[in-house]
Amino acid sequence: MSAVLAPLACHHCGLPVPAGASWRVTIDGQARPMCCPGCEAVAHSIVDAGFADYYRNRSAFSANAAECDLVPPQLALYDSDPALAQPAAGQADCSAVFSLEGIRCGACVWLIERRLARLPGMGAVQVNVATERLHARWDPALCKPSAIIAALRATGYVAYPHDAARQGAQRDKARKTLFRQLFVAGLAMMQVMMYALPAYIADDGTMDTDMAALMRWASLLLTLPVLVYSAQPFLKGAWASLRQRTLGMDVPVVLGIVAASVASIVATVRGAGEVYFDSVTMFVFLLLASRYLELHARQKAGQALERLHNGLPASARQLTDYPRTRESAMVAAAGLDAGDLVMVAPGESVPADGVIVEGDARLDLALLTGESLAQARASGDEAPGGAINAGQAFVLRVTRAVRDSTLSRLVALVEGASLGKPQLAQWADRVAAWFVLALLVFTAVVFALWQHIDPARAWQVAIAVLVVSCPCALSLATPSALAAATDALVRRGILVVRPHVLETLHRATHIVFDKTGTLTEGKPVVVAVTLLRALDAQRCRQIGAALEAGSAHPLASAIRAACSGPVPSALALHSEAGKGVSGTIDGVRYQLGSASFVCLEAGADTPDPGVTCVYLAAEGVPLARFEIADRLRPEAGAVVDYFRQRGKQVVLLSGDAREVAASVGAQLGIGTALGGQLPADKLDYVRRLQQQGARVAMVGDGINDAAVLGAADVSFAMGEGAALAQLHADCVLMSGRLASLREAAEVGARTLGVVRQNLAWATLYNAFAIPAAALGLINPWVSAVGMSASSALVVMNALRLRRQGV
Repeated sequence: MSAVLAPLACHHCGLPVPAGASWRVTIDGQARPMCCPGCEAVAHSIVDAGFADYYRNRSAFSANAAECDLVPPQLALYDSDPALAQPAAGQADCSAVFSLEGIRCGACVWLIERRLARLPGMGAVQVNVATERLHARWDPALCKPSAIIAALRATGYVAYPHDAARQGAQRDKARKTLFRQLFVAGLAMMQVMMYALPAYIADDGTMDTDMAALMRWASLLLTLPVLVYSAQPFLKGAWASLRQRTLGMDVPVVLGIVAASVASIVATVRGAGEVYFDSVTMFVFLLLASRYLELHARQKAGQALERLHNGLPASARQLTDYPRTRESAMVAAAGLDAGDLVMVAPGESVPADGVIVEGDARLDLALLTGESLAQARASGDEAPGGAINAGQAFVLRVTRAVRDSTLSRLVALVEGASLGKPQLAQWADRVAAWFVLALLVFTAVVFALWQHIDPARAWQVAIAVLVVSCPCALSLATPSALAAATDALVRRGILVVRPHVLETLHRATHIVFDKTGTLTEGKPVVVAVTLLRALDAQRCRQIGAALEAGSAHPLASAIRAACSGPVPSALALHSEAGKGVSGTIDGVRYQLGSASFVCLEAGADTPDPGVTCVYLAAEGVPLARFEIADRLRPEAGAVVDYFRQRGKQVVLLSGDAREVAASVGAQLGIGTALGGQLPADKLDYVRRLQQQGARVAMVGDGINDAAVLGAADVSFAMGEGAALAQLHADCVLMSGRLASLREAAEVGARTLGVVRQNLAWATLYNAFAIPAAALGLINPWVSAVGMSASSALVVMNALRLRRQGV
């Protein structure tokens, strides 16, 4: 039997709903009232998990979420959600993405990660401050999703499995709440300053005692809304930190506010002493203004990721009886499976990776690669999910489910980009964690010293020290710059997968390039087929195409493209990386590869050095030579010159013949160009450089270079969307332009410059401001201006990266 609700009772716990409360949750199509944010969060979680039947079938109200120390029993329903409680195929641990509410600065990230790391079975915890998302991995035998949510609630943060629509609504709500708090603080500050000004400019005896007392009491009344309402973000943050026995960035802020307020209230009641209501209201207003600016900056910096998240449509028009009819049914795009046929109308996004089966298309791939010009695709060509149809309607056969699509992989890569922390960020976190403790100890010492020097000023000086310090600038210096840089790079089709990429590339001593598909266009063509035995050239092409039928190497694609006739079937295929492939066709064993692979010594008739030779042999007898040429990328010379001019050693490692590698190196001005390099040889070369103290950046096509890409200090892959699953690099150049490597280097240099500027400013500001306040040279209200301006300056300086990256 369903519970009967009172007219103004909380739909979750049954307690009375406060007058004017705006907490609501839509259940069964109706907006149900809630008594507090806790009940609202729990009810949202139950409904979003698909368990709205709970409210229809329950026989009693739930415990009030705000008063319950543990996760309410119904929240444990998340533990039975397969998407959260069961590991993915081939994995032993569970993983999920949670949306977070209440993140204020880098200290929140530190607090959350530290708290969850103490949970039994928790494997990895990473928070993306720009997108307000938590990535967690845990052992399902030791940890449950409900335990993660409970720990976050106890820490003071609301969490729920990621829902883009809900997170957007919550973000808008938080922004509006913060603006209202800012407005109240600003209004109160202006009024309090009007009452404080006469006291500042009045000479002794020009203002009578009653008027001074009236102005103090009026200032107190105007300050109360600021303390009760506007200062809530700082009070909640400090309380959450203290509950976890940590000293977050909000602790000194709240101590300064409370100390100044208590001293002012005591002075007002006693009618003697200094009051700091103007400093308190100004401090809260300026801090809120800085926080509002930071929130705006975080949202701007996360826009590229949001565009990726929203790139796939929510629905698709599935063809139910194709090709007999064009009848379609609107279905959820997330439910599409391989083999489904969908119609993509002009202006619509491609709902999933697939192959065009009817119609010619022009696809806008700007979201995926950063390229602004639409690309023509014909029937039989691939179309990645997230591309926009800029031409006529076409029919698409889905080849991958949405969760495995190109865009889904891109989202995962970009989200992972800002989860880890480079060395500079780790240094800032360590410093900021100890900064608060040192500041509190220093404030206590300063207060004690001023009690001996001038007891009347001891309280004022201590307040100024607490207020003037700016730990937030230290914690924001690196995350804000990295978020802005990541946004700029994503919009140019450059995916920074590892957090150290920009820093390591800037410090690299050697830039090592692969040749095929990296310095060259990666689309070689067969320019000639030289027969070495009495055999038809067309038959040689057919045999070569059969042997290379399953290879993704650019040279294999060239050999397949050279065959215009039917391709026979090859059996018992065996390939050796960097050497060649062998197989049986019509009972004959063939080999296709390098001269050494087919046991052939290259003769005097070897063609020009710029041509790659692939030999075909039967049972060890040479039959033909495929002469393949690949054009250099137009921007290759400029990119190589860019790194050479900056004092970096440029090296070319290629699996092609030594003559080919030497020819390419000579054209580009690369002094060290080594050919005939197998994957193991490339790996050994890079490791030898590292043993000599070099810091190596490797650039390859991401197919045959997986080992060396993983071994390099930082690695870049020339990536097309369909090949993302094969990439093992730290950064993916999705646009396929080698010039993107130079752009990444330039953005990396600017980012590190901005980070150093931010850290230097935060360090110098605190180094000068705190001693000045301790010496009594700075009043509390001046301290409030300095502290807020310092945080705002750090964020605004970081946002320059986003503008420069356009």
